[in-house]
Amino acid sequence: MTTLAVRASGRSRQLAGTGTLLRFALRRDRVSTPVWVAVNALMVLSMPGTLRSLYGTTAERVGLVTQLETNASFRALIGPVFDTSVGALTAWRVGVYAAALGAAMSMLIVVRHTRDEEESGRQELVASGAVGRRAPLTAALLAAAVADAALALLVTAGLAGQGAGGALAFGLGLAGVGMVFATLAAIVAQLTESARLARGLTAALLGAAFVLRAAGDSAADDGSSPLTWLSPLGWLENLRSFADERWWVLALFAAAVAAQAAVAYALAGRRDTGMSFLPTRPGPAAGRLGTAGALARRLQRGGVLGWSAGFFLAGVVYGGLTDGAAGLVRDNDSARRIFERMGGHSGLTEAFLASMTGMLGLIAALFAVASVLRLHGEETSGRAEPVLACAVGRLRWAAGHLTIAFGGSALIMTLAGLGFAVGYGKEVVPVLGACLVQLPAVWVIGGVAVLLYGAAPRLAPAAWGVAVAVLLIGWVGPALDAPRIVLDLSPFGHLPKLPGGGMEWGPVLTLTALAAALTATGLEALRRRDLAG
Repeated sequence: MTTLAVRASGRSRQLAGTGTLLRFALRRDRVSTPVWVAVNALMVLSMPGTLRSLYGTTAERVGLVTQLETNASFRALIGPVFDTSVGALTAWRVGVYAAALGAAMSMLIVVRHTRDEEESGRQELVASGAVGRRAPLTAALLAAAVADAALALLVTAGLAGQGAGGALAFGLGLAGVGMVFATLAAIVAQLTESARLARGLTAALLGAAFVLRAAGDSAADDGSSPLTWLSPLGWLENLRSFADERWWVLALFAAAVAAQAAVAYALAGRRDTGMSFLPTRPGPAAGRLGTAGALARRLQRGGVLGWSAGFFLAGVVYGGLTDGAAGLVRDNDSARRIFERMGGHSGLTEAFLASMTGMLGLIAALFAVASVLRLHGEETSGRAEPVLACAVGRLRWAAGHLTIAFGGSALIMTLAGLGFAVGYGKEVVPVLGACLVQLPAVWVIGGVAVLLYGAAPRLAPAAWGVAVAVLLIGWVGPALDAPRIVLDLSPFGHLPKLPGGGMEWGPVLTLTALAAALTATGLEALRRRDLAG
């Protein structure tokens, strides 16, 4: 009994202060986490109404399912469908993407409250108090669990009208995927010494899970491929929400979470604070890193490479789907009208290409915001001060990162256009032009991020809210037939609909000038204000 009491006391000391750290983490994430959860839940809960407007009768839904069963490309992109009910079609249409978004949220939360804290030195300060060795990791995982539970609760309640059992299964499945990747991020945070590398590796693992699921679903129309079962995203599909649920699949999520959490805790107990099992290789102090611009390129090159590869592959996939998608909606007036609202009235194929290039433009705005806010991260972490203490002005320091933000967005949209040309197999110049015409709107969102960072650095993360709001307007607005005044709130709503439509230089030049003005104003504010202490 004495030995057991000592062991229990030791475990209790290991977790001392967990509640306080959890409250602190939730307070720090009081804006970002609700935004992540609300956006994801809104994407899911808006889908039943959209599907009813598109496929209002059982016969129309049966026809859709029949076409999808023979279309391997659509299965790879979205997944298989197991029933003709609105609930099952909702789980099919948004399940993979809602799960991926929830996984990204969970991974970012865990990395932020573990490796980010250690890299900044705050964790060492916290650990000097009455805080157990495993309390920070526990608080980070609990913060991710709170976010995933909130998402599951909203989705379950919102979809209960489609079937209580299916809604519960779908909500629990989304939470399960989130926690699998949260515990996976906890392992990666122990292995890497850099938060940037930890986020990159976790994003790569999420991408690998998506690729495995896509390869498996393209090979089998019922989710039975071994490749599908290797991916947590595939487990969500095989849960079969709203289609004779397989409740036992939830045990896979529970087992994976428990196993990965055990590994993360074991690793956390075997290293010193701030150290890692895969130490960062030191780089050169001169030569190619002799300028602020070279340093910015080195810091952001991994992200640019990842986004570039992703956009090229997305272009190839969407280009290959063009003819099939046009045939899929040709006989459905409601679906055709949505594509025409998104991509113009010049023709169904051109409308699909325009809508898909527009969607990639909306996502490219997220890249621009992330690249701009790297300035904010460098400043708040204290890494900017040593650079600016040398013969480097603030504008020259900022220019290196802004070159990545604005030039990198042009690069990834160019690669997307080339990917469309490869996948579609024809009309290289029109689809490339359709991708490049998105850049002025992308740059406007980037300019907003520069303005917020330069003028009010505490509000700089709000740039994510602006980008997400624009994404929702562009994604959900046409499906809900939102009024023109709402669509015009997004800079993307003013761009010409290419290919197929006529080129309108007025909006393009106006948006470019607006982006330049926002950026210049933000840089002037940065030049005049104090840096964060």
